[in-house]
Amino acid sequence: MFRLGCPPRRRLARIIHEARIVRPAGFDFAPQERGFAQGWPDFVADVTFMLQILVLTDLDGTLLDPTTYSFEAAAEALTQLRDRGIPLVVVSSKTRAEIESIRLSLDNHDPFIVENGGGLHIPQDLFEFPLEGAVRRGPYQVVESGTSYAALRTALKDIECAVGRPLRGFGDMSTEEIGERTGLSQQEARAAQQREYDEPFVIEGPEEVVEEIRRQAEARGLRFTRGGRFCHLTGATDKGQACRRLIDWYRRRQDERAVEVKTIGIGDGPNDLPMLAVVDHPVVVQKPDGSYEPSIQLPNQLPNLIHAPGVGPVGWNRAVLDLLRRL
Repeated sequence: MFRLGCPPRRRLARIIHEARIVRPAGFDFAPQERGFAQGWPDFVADVTFMLQILVLTDLDGTLLDPTTYSFEAAAEALTQLRDRGIPLVVVSSKTRAEIESIRLSLDNHDPFIVENGGGLHIPQDLFEFPLEGAVRRGPYQVVESGTSYAALRTALKDIECAVGRPLRGFGDMSTEEIGERTGLSQQEARAAQQREYDEPFVIEGPEEVVEEIRRQAEARGLRFTRGGRFCHLTGATDKGQACRRLIDWYRRRQDERAVEVKTIGIGDGPNDLPMLAVVDHPVVVQKPDGSYEPSIQLPNQLPNLIHAPGVGPVGWNRAVLDLLRRL
């Protein structure tokens, strides 16, 4: 919440000018801030300062049910976000093709981050200032920080030889096999194959080679992470880097205004930890067995971590509604 003491008189006119009585899209008033500290002039007593909330979320196992891929259980919170004009930023290991389809179902028009931070897509003209590193591509400004898919495929085969264990990536699987492993329809599986910056894969056989795979990836300047269903090989990027850049741009847009940006991040797996580490209110939802991801339980990592009661979108809904009441 944005708090101000009694400001110097010379700043008063600017503060009054930048405060708003009518809430614009994307902002939520902080009810505790109605009126100012004792001693402020009477004619500004009814001015309300604004708080912008930004929600960043993983998809599979978080906003989407881990089995059905439905977000119906989060409908109440999604409606509140939409009605209050609060941006909902999808941050996923999914491809652009997959996320665009899901955003259509959500009636979502906000930025989104694909393939574990490999690409950041921002609707044209969302920000009025130039975005460093962005290129115009269709309806988006795109910031690419990921390693090309072709390079990742080559590296995966090299790592496979080095560890002596079959590593089966999406590039090795048919559309039918991806559908069987994920529960996706054939159309959805084809969208999942349209990869640009991230190669999901499975380790065939015992997984005692995990640390060696990680070491081999790092020796090549790459990253090994684990998601809900698959391991992932990516460039030296993660969800947190892309989220931090986007959050900084949202905050820059509010520069010199009496507006505070508060961020909520929601995830369920190890690859969500970098995202949760850069938000104000990190939330982890339960897995299908009722447990929480152990890699994001350490208190020294996220001392203010919120454990949402409920699996996937059930916990997502409860956590968002609670935070919206408290912020």
